[in-house]
Amino acid sequence: MTVPDVRAGSPGAGLPLRVLVDQPEIPGNTGNMIRLAAVTGFELHIAGPTLFEFSDAKLRRAGLDYHDLAVLTMHENLEAAYAALAPQRIFAFTGEASTRHTAVTYQEGDVLLFGRESTGLDDHVKNDPRVTDKVRIPMLPGRRSLNLANSVSIAVYEAWRQHGFPGAV
Repeated sequence: MTVPDVRAGSPGAGLPLRVLVDQPEIPGNTGNMIRLAAVTGFELHIAGPTLFEFSDAKLRRAGLDYHDLAVLTMHENLEAAYAALAPQRIFAFTGEASTRHTAVTYQEGDVLLFGRESTGLDDHVKNDPRVTDKVRIPMLPGRRSLNLANSVSIAVYEAWRQHGFPGAV
């Protein structure tokens, strides 16, 4: 994987939060998250390794022409992302949590942490002492999970709503 060492795009006036995705596997989901970052203004951070190249056609198709409008930073791994972000608060999204995503009062600089599509966050990541809280998005019983890009969208829009949708028209 080629890991760019510069950001694409410019910071938006939208959401003062950062989303960190650990080892995403599906290029289309990542493309959708890039588009979401562009339209809401949050920073998208990807911790590698990924199972795809950022030149992948599916990623480009999903992100369309939004890549230059999003703040996207690639990190070699999760530890490198933590070092670069130096977060005060990290919210790990997992179906195993008891705190609902709507119960968190999101603050500027928070990191919303999501795992890969096939397995979610690894146990050692969820239980890392740097994680402020484990958070879940409610679902009907007996369902395994939501799509990663949909989960990120739900969390981002709740946080953006709490801040009054700054920068939105």
